[in-house]
This record gives sequence, structure tokens and C-alpha cells, in this order.
Amino acid sequence: MTKRQLTLLMALLVPLLLCGLCLMLETQTHMLRRAYDNYILDNENHYLPCRRLPTPEEVERVVAEHQDVIRQIEAVNPGFVGVEIDTATCPGHADLLIWYASHADRLAIKAIIGAETFFGVPYRLQNR
Repeated sequence: MTKRQLTLLMALLVPLLLCGLCLMLETQTHMLRRAYDNYILDNENHYLPCRRLPTPEEVERVVAEHQDVIRQIEAVNPGFVGVEIDTATCPGHADLLIWYASHADRLAIKAIIGAETFFGVPYRLQNR
């Protein structure tokens, strides 16, 4: 193999390897999607596959047990903040969808929840 052929081969392989590495990193960490959700849409997602979500009954039980926290969340900005159980996205599974009107609402909601899950239930924050 000549030096020119080797250079051409390297020029093709290096970008392909970098693209493959970036793709693998994105599928594992959702780094680009997280950045887009956070900085562009002002949303936050758990990125869990459906099979890792709890059953609707489990989510309903947790929500019923923690109505005081749900009321605190909805009181952040009455009429502009809400909590819903989402069973449509993943049939047979559920999570919480918490919607809000501003970034300040999101920060207040995160402070109330104070954890990555709502008492063990994955949640998504969505700016509407």
C-alpha cells in the first residue's frame, strides 16, 4: 500500500470511527437530546424505555399516596402547572407528565420533588 493510499484510507476511516463513537455515546447517554430538551425546549425527560416504566396501577397508587405533593406542585402556578399520569405513550406502563409555563415554574417543581423520581415513579417535565 502506497503512502497516498494509506493517507486516503485514514482520511476515510477516522471520520467514520468518530461518527460511530459519537452515535454510540449518544445512544447510551442521550447527551445531545438532553441538551436540546433542556436548552431549546426547556424540558426534562427520563429517557427510559417503556419496559422499565412501572404499571399504571403502581403510578396511580403513588399519586394517590402523595396528593399533598401534587397539590404543592400545582400551586406553583395555578392553572399553568399540572400533573398527569401518562399511560398512552407506553401501553401497559406509565409515568408522570408534569407540565408548566416557565423555567421558573420548572425550577420550583424540581425543588418540591427534590429527587430524580417522584417517590420511585419516573417523571417528565414539559414546558407548554
